[in-house]
Amino acid sequence: MVRMAQHSAIALLFPGQGSQSVGMGRDLYDKFAAARAVFEEADEALGFALSKVIFEGPEETLRLTEHTQPAILTVSTAAARVLMEALKPLGIAAKFAAGHSLGEYSAHVAAGTLSFADAVRAVRLRGRYMQQAVPAGEGAMAAILGLEPELIRVICEQVEDQMTPLPGDPAGLNFVPGSAVVSPANLNSPGQTVISGAARAVERAAELCKQAGAKRAVMLPVSAPFHCKLMQPAQESLARDLAELEFRDPAFPVAANVSVTLITTGAAAREALVAQVTGAVRWVECMELLAAQGATQFIEVGPGRVLSGLLKQIQGKDAAAALNVEDSASLEKTVAALRDS
Repeated sequence: MVRMAQHSAIALLFPGQGSQSVGMGRDLYDKFAAARAVFEEADEALGFALSKVIFEGPEETLRLTEHTQPAILTVSTAAARVLMEALKPLGIAAKFAAGHSLGEYSAHVAAGTLSFADAVRAVRLRGRYMQQAVPAGEGAMAAILGLEPELIRVICEQVEDQMTPLPGDPAGLNFVPGSAVVSPANLNSPGQTVISGAARAVERAAELCKQAGAKRAVMLPVSAPFHCKLMQPAQESLARDLAELEFRDPAFPVAANVSVTLITTGAAAREALVAQVTGAVRWVECMELLAAQGATQFIEVGPGRVLSGLLKQIQGKDAAAALNVEDSASLEKTVAALRDS
């Protein structure tokens, strides 16, 4: 009996870097064989005990980008497998998926585009390449709150046009390579945009955003300037890796961060995952796309509730309450809500 197909089109949402915490997923591991199998597969695919890092930390080890990315993918995939297993007897299935940055990999694993083993190895390398692309301290990101996204884009362009002369070069004949790179990286909600680029340029743009009326401009504690053109070396390395992996057509469409299109082929999925290394995460538009395509029930799958909060900001007073699955309690609540609706 397929009850939900007549009432709700479900979209699965998968979180990105920043949602991690030591101990995440442990409850699922302890209580569900399907989840336990995912953690074991991750350890085997990577050749070390990622599960131990996830469950025991320490936090500074989990926070390393090359650990964080496969860790969140692993927990998200475990949660998705448990959810799908619980919904199958009810005749309920996802119609769409989307993932925030790293989460786009989780979405494609859930859709069957990529095998989990291939994905977890790829995102570990993705994290490593991103970390290596820009020397520590030379890149930065900042969250701009309460300012029109278009104005933020214009300010970033102005900063990029104002090249920074090298010290001891008052005539401005030479410039620090990459010193003026800054652009919107994550368009998370109408009132929250994250900018990324060279540290000095990001700091300057953040200050100008405050002068232009932003409620806050907060420098973020990140290890690299993600989703900007400084990530080009990482993108090139990752493109070579992904070219060697098998990409199948997804079982359901996945919204692409960069192009804001529904991905329905394996070839398009590969291209989208390469493009997002330097491209902006257009999350507001992705959520609007899914709603326009008929998605009426959103489920955040994986650690935290960051995406649920952003969805509420995006949809405003019309927002449907987002469900989530990150442990057995939230799984039970979500399954009950879907069964009874």
